[in-house]
Amino acid sequence: MAGQASSTRREAPSAARSDDNDLVRQAHRLVSDLFPRSPLIYWTDFMLSVSGAWLLTAVYFLAPAWSVLQIAAFLVAGVLFYRAGTFMHEMVHMQRQELKWFKRTWNVLLGMPLLTPWIFYRNHIDHHNRMHFGTPRDGEYTPLAASPVRETLKYLLQAPLLPIFAVLRFGVIAPLSHLHPRLREFVLTRLSAGATNPYYSKRFPKRDEGHLTIMEWLCFAWIAAIATLLVLGYITAMHLLMAYLLLGWTLTLNWVRNMAAHGYANDGQPLTHADQLRDSINITGQTWITAWLFPIGLRYHALHHLLPGLPYHNMGEAHRRLSENLPADSVYHEANRESFFAAVAELWRGACNTPPEQSAMEYWRRFGAGGS
Repeated sequence: MAGQASSTRREAPSAARSDDNDLVRQAHRLVSDLFPRSPLIYWTDFMLSVSGAWLLTAVYFLAPAWSVLQIAAFLVAGVLFYRAGTFMHEMVHMQRQELKWFKRTWNVLLGMPLLTPWIFYRNHIDHHNRMHFGTPRDGEYTPLAASPVRETLKYLLQAPLLPIFAVLRFGVIAPLSHLHPRLREFVLTRLSAGATNPYYSKRFPKRDEGHLTIMEWLCFAWIAAIATLLVLGYITAMHLLMAYLLLGWTLTLNWVRNMAAHGYANDGQPLTHADQLRDSINITGQTWITAWLFPIGLRYHALHHLLPGLPYHNMGEAHRRLSENLPADSVYHEANRESFFAAVAELWRGACNTPPEQSAMEYWRRFGAGGS
């Protein structure tokens, strides 16, 4: 594997596990009262966000073309859709029966019309698996800082294509896959995960296939309804272009934000829990941009990797307690960055300093092709 690009520190396995357990126990003890979720906060935040997003979407479509009102509605609607969509990250960490109607409502009001059902993000659990994190088995880890700049540029260029992929996946490939078993297996293995790693491949869990199938047909029905309105003349190609731009803006916000979630400098070797924290990032400053680009607790991504079950509405208080009470030499303090731009600048410097022959991405490609 490409071992030259790693910037993480390896420890003896037994000592590393002991240190990891001590850190988790210490952190958990400091914030043990912050784990209960507040359904009222979840429902209120989501409903205000998604209602505002749809209201501004109507303004966006009805306002005079290129007017200040239309542009403002477009920008803010995307931000609110993005905020509402981020609850997907919370839902995958809930118990199966926890906030069940919240999950269903989220799918109806957001998952189906934006072609992003939350069950698609089930693979996120592997992102917290110590043996998967930072390796090609991690659907959310691409070693951009340990690969040449061209890989970062390719990553960014994918963002405008995400809506097209979503339409093809749910409008064409998914329904056809129910007619052909081999195609169905391909869809369940390569096209059924919320992944940024283009070489990620893992079979969708059988126990959740029923849920996925229901959402596939609902998304297909949504696409079919839009196509019918287009054929009947109720909407035009310009409306489709406007919808494409809005969805693209919404998905791009998350795509770009993701660049500051981790250092992305691992070479593919499994990491200890402490090394996961070293590769994860808390954004501690830059208030208004941070609030806009890192909603629903995403600014505390290192904290989330330390304590994945902590609800978003208690993360600010948890971060304050850990910052004040963990020892000065705790690895937790190494995760803090002042701003989104500071985090991305580190990634960019790593990419600029990585020659092509030392690219960690080559290991990801070989793994995706069946290598080792």
